[in-house]
Amino acid sequence: MPNSSSITEFLLLAFADTRELQLLHFALFLGIYLAALLGNSLILTTVACDHCLHTPMYFFLLNLAVLDLGCISTTLPKAMANSLWDTRAISYQGCASQVLFFVFFFGSEYSLLTIMSYDRYVAICKPLHYGSLVGNRACAQMAAAAWGSGFLNTVLHTANTFSLPLCQGNAVEQFFCEIPHILKLSCSDAYLREFEVLVFSLSLVFGCFVFIVLSYVQIFRTVLRMPSEQGRHKAFSTCLPHLAVVSLFVNTGVFAHLKPPSISSPSMDLVVSVLYSVVPPAVNPLIYSMRNQELKDALRKLVT
Repeated sequence: MPNSSSITEFLLLAFADTRELQLLHFALFLGIYLAALLGNSLILTTVACDHCLHTPMYFFLLNLAVLDLGCISTTLPKAMANSLWDTRAISYQGCASQVLFFVFFFGSEYSLLTIMSYDRYVAICKPLHYGSLVGNRACAQMAAAAWGSGFLNTVLHTANTFSLPLCQGNAVEQFFCEIPHILKLSCSDAYLREFEVLVFSLSLVFGCFVFIVLSYVQIFRTVLRMPSEQGRHKAFSTCLPHLAVVSLFVNTGVFAHLKPPSISSPSMDLVVSVLYSVVPPAVNPLIYSMRNQELKDALRKLVT
């Protein structure tokens, strides 16, 4: 079997064998990709151009839109090109780049969603201290921490994964290069080297998840004690979109990597991977614009 030094390309999992279905998948993904580009670009432009939206919440939303664009642009263009040209190949450097950027954008987005939950916690539970706790400098530092944690995570995983000897062929059972499927190509004793990095990542993920849960427990306790129905409605309107994005992001990711082996199959893995890598970046702009009246007004003003 070839080792990692002799591998020049990987073979990705094809969505379909017939030409008609390949073109159908290309058209479907092209529509999703264009919708994601349009939605996130509108949010970026609206927040950047409207001075009324130059607040911490929309600053983090702007960062989220950038990460969503990066995340979906890492996986879909190559998948669309493979479907259009009826090929499965991706170069060794292209595969490493996909792993690098996907882990970076995915990890940074999770950290950013954790910071956004803290922003909502301070805004609702400690409104008098909001200006001092979430000022311009603090926002920049927290955003830099989110991007920095994603960068550290991706450097550790990418360097460790592609330093392993690959002795099980070059066929990746996924439509993009993903670390668990690349590790299946490595020698059996090579998993021990990834274990320490995996423990670090899981600790970070679990810590962020606990922080998000505790933040929303405090938020809901504070909101339910509000005497004004209008105040409760306003608080929920700013929290529910973020909570919906977090739920979609976490649930699809957890199900993709922790689903029972009894229901695992190449077709199921393909569908689940699309759900957690493609759907959230395309749906997030819609979720945030549905219940956010300020954003809808600013967007309407920009369009007209």
